[in-house]
Amino acid sequence: MPVSRVVERTAVVPIILFFLAGCSYTPRTNPASTPTVQYANGQTGTLAYNDRVPDFASRNFTPFNRQDVAAIALREWRLFGMPVADEDPHDRPDPSSPAMKPERLPGLWQRVGEYWWIGQDPGENESHWTGRTDGEGRLFNAVHDGNYAWSAAFISYVMRVAGANDRFPYSPNHSTYINAAASGQNWGITAQNPASYTPKVGDILCVGRGRSRTVTFSMLPTSYGFPAHCGIVVTTGQNAPPFGQELSIVGGNVDDSVALTHVPTDSNGRVSTAEGASYDSRYPWCAILTPHYDATEEPDNGF
Repeated sequence: MPVSRVVERTAVVPIILFFLAGCSYTPRTNPASTPTVQYANGQTGTLAYNDRVPDFASRNFTPFNRQDVAAIALREWRLFGMPVADEDPHDRPDPSSPAMKPERLPGLWQRVGEYWWIGQDPGENESHWTGRTDGEGRLFNAVHDGNYAWSAAFISYVMRVAGANDRFPYSPNHSTYINAAASGQNWGITAQNPASYTPKVGDILCVGRGRSRTVTFSMLPTSYGFPAHCGIVVTTGQNAPPFGQELSIVGGNVDDSVALTHVPTDSNGRVSTAEGASYDSRYPWCAILTPHYDATEEPDNGF
């Protein structure tokens, strides 16, 4: 992508800070409907208390809100140098030097470790991984990094730090929270049909990968885990011919980095036709996940 286009599009990304008017806030919880996690070994279990989570998130110093989720995702994107990944993933060249993958660079491999450490349930073995080491601290070969994919860990981290608490089924697998949202049994997150729902900032846009690209909304929830990828919607309603508009998502482990991707929409902001056909030739979006946020906060004017 030409540098000029990156600057032009990313310069308009709005980052708005919000605050709660009042002296205290009690987080909304529903212990009777605590979501489950899916471990790498196939076992499932209820979410455990995670003392690795910052106090401001655990106690919800502000309500769980869309603006904070988008701002946290954009903060991580800036940390990785603000890469834009708009090319078809099948057309992207492999890095000339595997050792120079962003996830393995000084300062960034530790950040990926924080996605795992904070985002995952303490009982999850993957919580000990980093961008270049396994659970025992052993350096793994860069050519095998697919075995340590951290895109779901990134989504889990953002949700955790934003104060989702038990409203999100944290997992190293995207399909865990896609299925949890689609099942209708999870109080904290709902799956929406891309054919009939307009994405909003803070929603999570999901697609199947590889053989699972054929997974559609009507097939959810599945009785099995499947490879997938999700990104957090950070802007909507951007003008972009020929579709009329586009939105932007931020996802982890895209080209071994945290990257922003522009997604074409129609003039109403939908990513799919009414028949369910994606406007995006790269990604056949299968679901839009909507976390159950608290009321939007009032703008913080510095007072």
